[in-house]
Amino acid sequence: MDDKLHLVTFLKMRFTHRMFGLLIALPWLTLDQITKELALRTLSYAPASVIEGLFSLRLAWNRGVSFSLLGDVNSPWLPYKLSALAFTVSFLILWWMGRSHRPLYTAGLGCILGGAVGNMLDRLQYGAVVDFLDFHVWIEGVRYTWPTFNVADTAIFIGVCCVLVDAVLESREERKKTS
Repeated sequence: MDDKLHLVTFLKMRFTHRMFGLLIALPWLTLDQITKELALRTLSYAPASVIEGLFSLRLAWNRGVSFSLLGDVNSPWLPYKLSALAFTVSFLILWWMGRSHRPLYTAGLGCILGGAVGNMLDRLQYGAVVDFLDFHVWIEGVRYTWPTFNVADTAIFIGVCCVLVDAVLESREERKKTS
C-alpha cells in the first residue's frame, strides 16, 4: 500500500508542476495573440513613434527564427518545419515541467512554452511570425536598431533568464552542500 501512496504522490507532484508551468504559459500566450491581432489591425510597415528616438511600433514579418535567422531561406516548407520543431520542443518542455521541483525553473519553462506556442501559431496561420516592437537608438546621427520582436519573444527571453538564474542558484546550493 505504501508504494501506491508514493506513486500517487509522485503523479500529483508532476501534475502540479505542469499546471504551474501552464498557468505561467497561458497569460503569455493570450497576451501575445491579442497584441499581434491589434498590431495586424492597426499598424503599418512605417514606424509609429512611441518614444521619440527609442521605441516605435511597426508591423514586420519574420519568416525565420530569432533575429530573422533563416529569414532569407526561400522554402514553402520552412514555416511547417519550424512549427514542427516548436511543437516538439513544447512537448519536451511539458515533460521537463513534470520533472522539475524548482519553481523558478518551472516558471521559466512556462514562459518559454507560452512564447514558443504563440510564434508557432503565427507560422501555421500566416507562414511567418508577426513582429511589431521596434527599439532603436540614434548615436551621432547613426541609427542602431534591435531586431523587431513581439510579446512571445519577450516571454522566451524572460523564460531563458529564469532558467539560467535557477541554474546558477542550484549550482550555488550544490556547492554549499558539498563544502
